[in-house]
Amino acid sequence: MAERYNAAVAFVDRHLTEGRAEKVAFRDPRRALTYGELHDQASRVGPALAALGIAPEHRVVMLMLDTVDFPVVFWGAIRAGIIPVPLNTLLGPDQYAYVLEDSRAPLVVVSAPLLPAVEAAIAACGRSVKVVVAGAEPGAKHPRLEALLTAAAAAAEPAATCADEVAFWLYSSGSTGMPKGVKHVHSSLIETGRLYGEGVLGIAEDDVVYSAAKLFFAYGLGNAMTFPMAVGATAALLDERPTPKSVFSVMKREQPTIFFGVPTLYAAMLNDPDCTPENGSRRLRLCVSAGEALPEHVGLAWRKKFGVDILDGTGSTEMLHIYLTNAPGDLRYGTSGRAVPGYELRLVDEAGGEVGVGEIGEMLVRGPSHAEGYWNQREKSRRTFEGAWTRTGDKYVREADGRFICCGRTDDMFKVSGIWVSPFEVEAALISHDAVLEAAVVPAEDSEGLLKPKAYIVLKSAGAGDERLGEALKEHVKSAIGPWKYPRWIEVVDSLPKTATGKIQRFKLRAGA
Repeated sequence: MAERYNAAVAFVDRHLTEGRAEKVAFRDPRRALTYGELHDQASRVGPALAALGIAPEHRVVMLMLDTVDFPVVFWGAIRAGIIPVPLNTLLGPDQYAYVLEDSRAPLVVVSAPLLPAVEAAIAACGRSVKVVVAGAEPGAKHPRLEALLTAAAAAAEPAATCADEVAFWLYSSGSTGMPKGVKHVHSSLIETGRLYGEGVLGIAEDDVVYSAAKLFFAYGLGNAMTFPMAVGATAALLDERPTPKSVFSVMKREQPTIFFGVPTLYAAMLNDPDCTPENGSRRLRLCVSAGEALPEHVGLAWRKKFGVDILDGTGSTEMLHIYLTNAPGDLRYGTSGRAVPGYELRLVDEAGGEVGVGEIGEMLVRGPSHAEGYWNQREKSRRTFEGAWTRTGDKYVREADGRFICCGRTDDMFKVSGIWVSPFEVEAALISHDAVLEAAVVPAEDSEGLLKPKAYIVLKSAGAGDERLGEALKEHVKSAIGPWKYPRWIEVVDSLPKTATGKIQRFKLRAGA
């Protein structure tokens, strides 16, 4: 018989028996949630959803901001054997409609400010989907999460799930621009907490963590929920966009001991006029970066300013969190560090053979937190998950001392602020504008050495381009596919380099970007 295990017991129920009922688990700008309150509210989620016809193994989409409601719904669903599916809050209705169709979720739990996007997505997907709203005012047309939980009876026992049973999904964007449902099992969460949270960061019960990366990302989910909850620590949450101003505000108010960001944010904070130790946290002992390679000069400037190192690491949605990292006492800026203990790494050539020291190869990783596979994407699952090994799609060089240096993606994908950007998706958005005939997008470095999209466009009418059109195109892309994906530079050209079969030769454009 498969091992009985429910992740919510390890992350929620356990803290009551260990005496942390009064300990604050999460705090957002409006309220705090203790471990006892989290247990009480999470245990009501199952009965509340059952009253709406939601049964174990049903998927429930979460389009939720980073407030204390997020962990209530996430852990409450898992405790009841229901599969939560957190989504990126920065997508558009078309992408939400795709996910609703793909996941077949019968219910969406949504934060009130995001309700219009959900309603538009439901109308577009053409199927009946129930909606529960968190943070809505009384009298709203959809059921309110707060009212449902108040009316529900607390569930006495968690669902009898298995360690290898799928617990939750995370959607990860692919080369087509449409996201893939990544299925993770119950036991993976505690493994990332044990191997990276405790094993590398040394996170402890008296830590206060703040992650600028949001909970709907695998990175943010570990930072602000899995790691602190694994040891009974406290996490600070922010439901706003992480700008230097908003992040400094949280740092000053909450005084975190561990901060998680992405290279773009660290660079922006360093360039902000208010970037002073007085506006940060006096208790800060550790910072972490992931999502894209951290430029060496950013790490060094941060250490000089705040006296704290940034541990640069590499992870993925498929592996749930970081598997390659610099570590306290073992850090060298400009590298991605070494394998997290408990994970194995290989570099292979195109034929699958191992490459030697100093040679470029694609990274494969093996560890206990790898996903079960992609939902309804058999071929992509086969290409990515090779037995116990997972293909990362990243190119690296291994040094003689076991450190790895990032060389970029295997294909044309690249990350902006830690989020994958598909050139095809940005190109499609540009071409949907009336003025644009053709478009090609490649990564280019900004003044901080961070990658951003650069677009080369061919206009329908020669000579029609000007600065106003460039700004209009940027806003067009932001509204179409997401505010982080817009091209920072747009260059008008007469033609794009192509192969004989009509494919755009992006490598020629990258050389001049």
